[in-house]
Amino acid sequence: MQILSSLSTLLQSLPAGGRATLEALLEAIRSLFAGDKETRRGVAFSVAVIALSAKMAKADGVVSQREIAAFQQILEIPPAELRNVFRLYDIAKGDTAGFEFYAARLQALCSEEDGDCQILTDVLDGLFHIAKADGLVHEDELAFLHEVARHFGLTEREFTRLSNRHILGPDNPYAVLGISPDAPHEEARARYLTLARENHPDRLSARGVPDEFMFIANERMKAINEAYHAITSRDAA
Repeated sequence: MQILSSLSTLLQSLPAGGRATLEALLEAIRSLFAGDKETRRGVAFSVAVIALSAKMAKADGVVSQREIAAFQQILEIPPAELRNVFRLYDIAKGDTAGFEFYAARLQALCSEEDGDCQILTDVLDGLFHIAKADGLVHEDELAFLHEVARHFGLTEREFTRLSNRHILGPDNPYAVLGISPDAPHEEARARYLTLARENHPDRLSARGVPDEFMFIANERMKAINEAYHAITSRDAA
């Protein structure tokens, strides 16, 4: 829980008095953890999931109990850190700056470091998990997620693959792997092995996803494994 405990340090660094903003949080992350890239990326990832979850809730105007439960699934919050996490949530929800500004700044922060922004796809994955918690990704939520993806620099193809996995995945294993239903077995196997390698929890950890968010990686691998099993079972039938 090292990353979540760093949130307390982050919040304490904000100027006393006045209203805290997402911009102030980003600047604090940049300066406070300047000498520690791993912690900086982990804290930025955590703040991104928390803040954009709040912005998404505001976008569709409804926060369901299932969405709150999904938020708590992807982020194991120890009792000592609950206050800090929900203070960040409230800062984001009350900030007048739109999510577009924050998403663009986060992408810029990521690019400035080493140009490797795969971690932003992991943020979007977590947001999809929350959005679909009530059984349906609503139109306003999908529009929000599409705009976040655009500001993160994802291509239309990348976003479509991600959204298909979450929206069509339960009924369409081919959508999870991103292949055509008439793809030969060899192609399905090759795609499965590529996705399994790219999405192994160790790979996410290496690119800065905090341990507290490994639920995302585990759910992603579960979906990939189940999809491949469903496809091979059909082929064998």
